[in-house]
Amino acid sequence: MKIIDQMQKENIDTLLILNPNNINYLARFMPSAASILVVKDEPVLLTNQMDMEDALLNSKIPVEELKPLKELKKSLNGVIGLESSMNIQTFERLKKNAAFETKITGIVEQMRSVKTSEELKNIEKALEIAEKAFKSTEFDDSKTENEIGAEIEYNMRLNGAKKASFDTIVASGKRSSLPHADVSMNKLERPIVIDWGALYNNYCSDTTRTIIETERHEEIFDIVLEAQKSAIAVIKPGVKACEVDKAARDVITEYGYGESFIHSTGHSVGLEVHESPSLSKRDETVIEKGMVLTVEPGIYLKDDFGVRIEDMVYVTNKGHVLNKIDAKINV
Repeated sequence: MKIIDQMQKENIDTLLILNPNNINYLARFMPSAASILVVKDEPVLLTNQMDMEDALLNSKIPVEELKPLKELKKSLNGVIGLESSMNIQTFERLKKNAAFETKITGIVEQMRSVKTSEELKNIEKALEIAEKAFKSTEFDDSKTENEIGAEIEYNMRLNGAKKASFDTIVASGKRSSLPHADVSMNKLERPIVIDWGALYNNYCSDTTRTIIETERHEEIFDIVLEAQKSAIAVIKPGVKACEVDKAARDVITEYGYGESFIHSTGHSVGLEVHESPSLSKRDETVIEKGMVLTVEPGIYLKDDFGVRIEDMVYVTNKGHVLNKIDAKINV
């Protein structure tokens, strides 16, 4: 396994994996309850009786019954690799009276950042489902933000999604200046920011569109779109994530709205909707061929309105936009 080669490079003897998405990535089985994937020369998935039948049918790694942590500790020695997502309570129980050394590692997350052709197909299908659901939704002004969000999520389920990949955002009028606004019972106003995604075969999509109305809306929209295009044009293998952020941020700053761009330019997406790397000022991760990134600059004018445009980009020798729905929508 590729992961064992990387463990050897990091001088890790055994890797303990508890994150369900990381287990799914390696074993092709998504646990519904407590499970531990123990990776060493002979990897094994330890799971409880609730998941046993499912795991035996689907896991690509041999399955055994989950034992108490104190029993597992007896078989551990050398340097034990742990995920940074492990909770403190589990870590303390693991380390108590332990005779081994622990090391925090992001081996699996690093592997997950570059998608296989199979993973890309799942992401593309999730995006196809989400966009079909969006196009089936009627943005009638008599509807509330909550109704639109529910309609989009319902349409995604009808088209094959397991569920929404995150809570759908529908924020209209002044509320559109809130980047992560919850849906409300307010009637639709303009502009309308819709941020939505589908989960298909455990892979996510993530898209944002802003429906505008006035010339002022269009002025800000065009700046955000220019910033997005500039960022996408920079994407290619070898470029740092922070350089993509800078490309978008420079455009928005040049127009005088730098302080109104209050989040990073994007992030990787796959089994989780937010993965590494982040297209942010501080992330110096080098972009690689096979990554799937979102590019989502925005301008948020407090107590007035906001605009965000988000597309998914697959990295080949350049950034290839996966979305089919145009950025500018008139409904």
